[in-house]
Amino acid sequence: MQAVILAAGESSRFWPLAEGAHKSLFSLLGKPIIVHTLAALQRAQIEEILIVQSPDRALERGLGDGSQWRLKLSYAVQEQPRGMGDALRCAQALLRERFLVLNPQHISGDRLISRLMQSDDAPAVLVGCPTERPQEYGMLKLEGDRVIDLIEKPAPGTEPSRTRVAGIYLLSQSFFDFYRRIPEHPYAFEEALREMMRTHSVRVLQIDEEPPTLKYPWDLFALARRLMDKEITEQKIAPSAQIHKSALIEGPVWIGEQTKILEHAVIKGPCYIGNRCIIGTGSLVRDYANLEDGTVIGAHAEVARSIFEKDCSTHSGYFGDSIFAEGVKIGAGTVTANVRNDRKTIRPTVKGQRIETGLHKLGAIVGRETHIGICAMLMPGVLIGARCEIGPGTLVLKNVESNTRYYAKPKQIISQRR
Repeated sequence: MQAVILAAGESSRFWPLAEGAHKSLFSLLGKPIIVHTLAALQRAQIEEILIVQSPDRALERGLGDGSQWRLKLSYAVQEQPRGMGDALRCAQALLRERFLVLNPQHISGDRLISRLMQSDDAPAVLVGCPTERPQEYGMLKLEGDRVIDLIEKPAPGTEPSRTRVAGIYLLSQSFFDFYRRIPEHPYAFEEALREMMRTHSVRVLQIDEEPPTLKYPWDLFALARRLMDKEITEQKIAPSAQIHKSALIEGPVWIGEQTKILEHAVIKGPCYIGNRCIIGTGSLVRDYANLEDGTVIGAHAEVARSIFEKDCSTHSGYFGDSIFAEGVKIGAGTVTANVRNDRKTIRPTVKGQRIETGLHKLGAIVGRETHIGICAMLMPGVLIGARCEIGPGTLVLKNVESNTRYYAKPKQIISQRR
């Protein structure tokens, strides 16, 4: 069986974390997300994988031919972000008669994929799962295990079922016969499937649990939790790590090579701490924290359920339910507020619209190479772009665009583009 991973597109709803690289290259547990998905495909005994990427070819440069994982990787390029159907069309010449299609965040889909590969000879088999948010997904109308319609993002109260498309498909070359009849638009892929349903038997493989998504930055928390629950089941400390005798390490924790855990630091798992990290004196790192290589957590800081990419650094402060892209530098005393005063769910602004996360805890999400001054205060759900400068003592109440100097004065907020 051959698999196609669709990893092109703008990832615009993933801002500010997708600037400069596709979102699937964001690292968790020391590996890009897409590499975790490649491992899942390999466990399902699929070794020939075609990746559809953007013209920058960042995935091809980062992953190569796959020989280091004993995989055979090939690539197609989608020149413009024109949706899933166009991405698949760009790969058609390299596809066999039957093939799997999936998104790059299916990090634990090997058992599901094995079941899907055992399906009958239907020209298309979709994976369906229950959802409480039907207005966000393609929803299936079913007769037994047959799909008879697919409604994209139905209005509340009009959904045909509570079963949504889960983002994994088993297709055949006949799909393209229907796709060629559809005018180009963002949902042409789904429209082609609907046309196929009119004359062919399209089946559904139903599962009980929603698979991970990677639409918004905060989806990374669920991915990190799923990975840690699966992989970090016991303590694993690299031989070259230096752990002070007064430090306390509890529960399942991974600590990488040449990492230093200083006096009276406390690590409570599950947690991942990569190579060449430093956890300062008296600091607390706990509950699904993910620290990639070269991250420095200064003295007397607390990190809870947060993700730091490579080469981030902090001093004292509190960092809860927050995400920091590569190279973010944070001054002493900075606090990421992660709970609203009224305890309601947190609704960040994405592309000018408030998005319901369903989360009661969500801190700041900060783009790469941003510098944050001492004693800054970041309110729940704020998004700060790449290469920003946040001034000392600044209260950040709203999103900050990339390449912005943002300083708060006692009676005014001064914001200017660099």
